Amino acid sequence: MENQSIRIRLKAFDYRLIDASAKLIVETVKKTGALIKGPIPLPVKKERTTILISPHKDKDARDQYEIVTYKRLMDIVKPTDKTVDALMKLDLSSGVDVQISLGQ
Repeated sequence: MENQSIRIRLKAFDYRLIDASAKLIVETVKKTGALIKGPIPLPVKKERTTILISPHKDKDARDQYEIVTYKRLMDIVKPTDKTVDALMKLDLSSGVDVQISLGQ
C-alpha cells in the first residue's frame, strides 16, 4: 500500500457541501499520517436549459434554468492502512458523489 496512491473525486451541486466534505477528508487523512495533495478545484460545469413559456405563440417568452456541478480532486500519495480504514468509516453528506480509484 505504501507505493500506491489513492485518487478521490468529489462532485456536488452545492459548493458548500463539497468544500465541507473535502475539508473533512483532508483532516482525516492528515490525522492518519498520510500525505495528501489537494483539494484541487476542477472546472465548473454549467448546464443551461431554455423552455418556452407560451404553449402556442410568443417565442420571446422563455425561461432559462441552470444546473451547476462543482468538482474537487484529491490525491493521497502515501496511504497507510489506517488511512484506508478511516476513509471507509467516514460519513459524508448525501449530496456529494465520491469516486475513489487506486493508482501506481
